[in-house]
Amino acid sequence: MYHHRSDHHHGRRFAYGETHADDRRREHRHGRRSRSGRVFDHGELRLVVLSLIAEQPRHGYEIIKEIEDRLAGTYSPSPGVIYPTLTLLDELGHATVTEANGKKLYAITADGTAWLAANRPAADTALARMAEVGSVSEGVPTHEITRARENLKLALRLRQSRGPLTAEQVRTIAAALDAAALAIERS
Repeated sequence: MYHHRSDHHHGRRFAYGETHADDRRREHRHGRRSRSGRVFDHGELRLVVLSLIAEQPRHGYEIIKEIEDRLAGTYSPSPGVIYPTLTLLDELGHATVTEANGKKLYAITADGTAWLAANRPAADTALARMAEVGSVSEGVPTHEITRARENLKLALRLRQSRGPLTAEQVRTIAAALDAAALAIERS
């Protein structure tokens, strides 16, 4: 039987025995947070997303994964943060959207390129902080575990959003999750 405490502090869950002070020390040591305590200061996520689509056109999911990878798995923006940002960039005329096979592909526009150039110092600061966090390591590549866990959560949400599950589907999913939990416990 697993027991965990779920204290919350600004949306952050803590493991049993972990305190807010432990979290603040870890954030300071890893440089994960900006001055405000968030991963990105006001407006920085928009600059990061625009910078990423300036590198190459991307789907929303690819943007989420790229940010997560650049932050070595320490943060993964939710679709509820990325997609409204992409919609805003489109509405501002900084990005265009094309759709193929039910997926939206975002690319930077000339206006977006000009706006990004005008805000280059702030964009570079955010990207540099991401690179710094991505290079910090305690010698253990835990970002792979974080990535896999987020993939699992996303897969469950996507499957549940497609409609009700049958009793057999519920049993199959539960068995797969139980098998994964047992394999992890034994590792």
